[in-house]
Amino acid sequence: MIRPCTVVISGKGGTGKTTIAALLIDALVAAGERPVLAVDADPNTNLHEALGVAVTETLGSMREEAFTRSIPPGMDRMGYVRYRFHRALVEAEGYDLLAMGRPEGSGCYCFPNALLTECIETLERGYRFVIVDSEAGMEHIARGTVRSPDVLLITSDPGARGMRTASRIRNLAEALGLSRDRVYLVINRDRNVAAAGGDIPLIARIPEDPGVGDADLAGTPIVGIPEDSPARVAVRALAGWLVGECARRRG
Repeated sequence: MIRPCTVVISGKGGTGKTTIAALLIDALVAAGERPVLAVDADPNTNLHEALGVAVTETLGSMREEAFTRSIPPGMDRMGYVRYRFHRALVEAEGYDLLAMGRPEGSGCYCFPNALLTECIETLERGYRFVIVDSEAGMEHIARGTVRSPDVLLITSDPGARGMRTASRIRNLAEALGLSRDRVYLVINRDRNVAAAGGDIPLIARIPEDPGVGDADLAGTPIVGIPEDSPARVAVRALAGWLVGECARRRG
């Protein structure tokens, strides 16, 4: 079985990571690159809202209950964690969603994290793409909960502050062992101004799109914006590039 292509979307807060992740998942599914595993790795869980699905349990809350409560008779701890893990999986048309959530409580999470990593690695074998909507840093990659990505997309607005953050994230990814040829820059809310991304290859410019702002204000799913909206068209092109790039990396 071919290993899935893992794409992590990072960047500073407020740059539209979740919007791009949701539209990218939607574009890959529409292109026939299904099934996709969507992973919401931001503690401020909201990818499900952008996709228009409901989340009732996160891996953070599941982990707390699985390791602090009594397990059912006849089931060992590892079996119970695997059972709860699959319960946390939200099944949708063409993709599944896992919300990492925020760990609660205190103490060492080495064993729970290792088991969750095992569950994710076992689960992801059935997918063509794994799209990770990450928090601003690289914590999940550093902990090993999310595997080292095939492609790291760093999102930024065109401003100098966002570009400096993008460079810091790239440097951190490199320090964690990710080669530079896997790191790319995505400019979101592009206003056709020059953007200095340093030596991070610029792979996509996502235009300012009133439809995205309207969806945010109305609290409706981002994936509901029109098919010909500027952001959707740009992300569809990005999805096409990712399909080709991941095929090339698979050899």
